[in-house]
Amino acid sequence: MDSLYNLRPISSSVQILGAMQPGYDKVLTEGALDFIAKLASTFGGRIEELLLLRRVVQSRYDAGLHPRFRPETRHIRESNWKCAEQPADLLQRRVEITGPVERKMIINALNSGADVFMADFEDSTSPTWTNIVSGQINLYDAVRRDIGFTHPVSGKVYALSDDPSTLFVRPRGLHLWETHVKVAGKAVPAGLFDFGLYFFHNADELIARGSGPYFYLPKLQSRLEARLWNEVFVMAQRLLGIPEGTIKATVLIETLPAAFEMDEILFELRAHSAGLNCGRWDYIFSYIKTFREHPGRVLPDRDQLGMTQPFMAAYTKLVVKTCHRRGVHAMGGMAAQIPIKDDPAANEAALEQVRQDKLREVRGGHDGTWVAHPALVPIAMDVFDAHMAGANQLGQSLSDVDIREDQLLAPPTGTLTLGGLRENIAVGLRYLAAWLGGNGCVPLNHLMEDAATAEISRSQVWQCVRHAAELEDGRKVTEDLVLRILAEELLHLQGELSDDTARAEQAAVAADLFGQLVISVHFHEFLTLPAYEQIRRDRP
Repeated sequence: MDSLYNLRPISSSVQILGAMQPGYDKVLTEGALDFIAKLASTFGGRIEELLLLRRVVQSRYDAGLHPRFRPETRHIRESNWKCAEQPADLLQRRVEITGPVERKMIINALNSGADVFMADFEDSTSPTWTNIVSGQINLYDAVRRDIGFTHPVSGKVYALSDDPSTLFVRPRGLHLWETHVKVAGKAVPAGLFDFGLYFFHNADELIARGSGPYFYLPKLQSRLEARLWNEVFVMAQRLLGIPEGTIKATVLIETLPAAFEMDEILFELRAHSAGLNCGRWDYIFSYIKTFREHPGRVLPDRDQLGMTQPFMAAYTKLVVKTCHRRGVHAMGGMAAQIPIKDDPAANEAALEQVRQDKLREVRGGHDGTWVAHPALVPIAMDVFDAHMAGANQLGQSLSDVDIREDQLLAPPTGTLTLGGLRENIAVGLRYLAAWLGGNGCVPLNHLMEDAATAEISRSQVWQCVRHAAELEDGRKVTEDLVLRILAEELLHLQGELSDDTARAEQAAVAADLFGQLVISVHFHEFLTLPAYEQIRRDRP
């Protein structure tokens, strides 16, 4: 690629602060770093402005306002327009599997039989320097069908099949920074780093193989953020001499504000859009975050926050209606269940939950869905095969569906229990301990937890403390109660780790950080921001 692209020599303003391990120069080339420097210098300031705007908008919600359909963009919502046509390998996306960018997992996911594998640099990858750069190397090899892995203990060999899934990549969100790379003394936006490295090295190779550079965009909150990504795509394609519109991106609707700008987001990305996805777990987290200062919006136990809650059902219907009107896919949400190997009855019950979830989605008009484990691919595929005759359901318009603001904002119903509070604390602690240790995708209680699900646990505990929420048994949630439960859960976890001193110490660090976050007067926007600072100290 470097020889094909007439870049100037690497600028002295680019600094690599992370350790250069053997093999890293495969992706951290002069050309690639110059490409990233161009993106960062062009868009870094805009990203900072958009993050400031997020804080301004949130302050209005804190003061009592709520998200709404914007009157100034009514003409976009009400006019007739379509997104660009989809490439052949994106017409059918019945089942998509997601996971981190670890080498063995990439191979297993691409071999899973899913239509799409989304390689995730965001919620399921702990962003250590090693994980990020190794992940780019792994994807470089996967694109060229040259990826293999031999397990260091069992000796089992993993190799790519002849017909792997179509590859999407999810870069990190706009709120995150890659501090190991600086341009003109400033950390590079992490999303631009992830996107830039992958696109620079693999776009031409993907096109030559009959596919293309496909992405998922996380945690967008507005059309302005979609506009920024569209401009990134345009510039990136022009720099590499790739036809405009070659990039395709699916936007995750996983923030409450974005639910009120679905048409606008698609409009901004219409030349590059591959539809929208119901990022259900982050969406629940965003609902809590948006209404964090509203005592009447305290949510019930996490296990009661299913897709049949009115505010969740309204949001998914609006995704389907909006996407199909604009000619792009409406993707369903994640099934977080994983197989339960030692309990056949419990395993069948979990799999039946997946079947019912996917049945609801396909009957609701979704064109495909997400799973977190290869064993769930055939289950989800069977449901969609049985109830979706064609490659997709773009012809199902839902024109008779009218979703109002109050439906999207409807407070969830249910109960708050001591068991639910303890479960949130236990999950938050265990996930954070694993994340600080470099693992961002963690099986807990037969569910695959990632940063999105951990954020629900963390924010729910904070919300309960903030508003002294009353549990079903009549007691109030206080700092003392939460910290006592946290101490108990830490003892349990350290007991399990008694033969691993380093991990036990890491658990104590996680408990301290989690405790600070859930009793803080101010709500921290993302769990991963202070956790990343801890990673930087532990893994420079």
